[in-house]
Amino acid sequence: MSDPEAKKPTTGSLTTRWLGLAVLAGTAAVALLGLLAAPADDVQLDAVRIIFVHVPVAIGAYVAFGLTAVGSLMWLWRRSAWWDVTAHAAAEIGVLLCGLTLATGMLWGRPTWGTYWEWGDVRLVTTLILFLIMVGYLSVRSLGGDEAASTRAAVVGLVGAVNLPIVNQSVNWWSDRTLHQQSSLTDGKLENLTLFTVFLAIVVTVLAGLWMMIHRFRIGWLERELRAADLDAAIEARRSEAAAAADLDADPEIAAPEAARNRP
Repeated sequence: MSDPEAKKPTTGSLTTRWLGLAVLAGTAAVALLGLLAAPADDVQLDAVRIIFVHVPVAIGAYVAFGLTAVGSLMWLWRRSAWWDVTAHAAAEIGVLLCGLTLATGMLWGRPTWGTYWEWGDVRLVTTLILFLIMVGYLSVRSLGGDEAASTRAAVVGLVGAVNLPIVNQSVNWWSDRTLHQQSSLTDGKLENLTLFTVFLAIVVTVLAGLWMMIHRFRIGWLERELRAADLDAAIEARRSEAAAAADLDADPEIAAPEAARNRP
């Protein structure tokens, strides 16, 4: 007799298990290097270690929201269900990573700038706007109605994509209106071990995002199939009711008494 638990559907696979193990191992390596091996900064001291989280999650958010934009465009153009589910999954992951970007940026700003938040800083404000736009994307998706919700959300996703280059280049375009430093990856000021750890953290974050993406996509696809099955079942039930009513009206033995009862 087969075990019913063995047939329970799951979003996991051998690939996701190995990917998850790689993420765990990479996270441990980044933690050891970032906390114990990488040197403190001459100016920011140990506060600079937040870079090992802040920069990778910011890049991960850019990638996720970019994928949402591509998926939204493909939905509007091709009505591709695969891309629609991809866009939704990427948006959820992007909102998570963007929220972490804002949180770690605030934690880094307190010891470095003397404040958690500065409304005059263009990078902070544009990142917050991007975060709120993509939260709006998820809110639109939750309204229900597959095609209509997907279309409305796709428009919001493309609006969010317009903000991506603005966020990324804000420290260059408005350098006199930001406390945020220039790109840590290109300014040449990071120590070799620090730079290596940052790149390793980026790789680990991308792998973690991929792991989450695979699971969330599979959940989203299953949800879509269940909604389609429920809709098909409802349509079939209405057709059966209509057919039964038509048969009832067509049967003279049944229709005659009914007509008699309806006479005044």
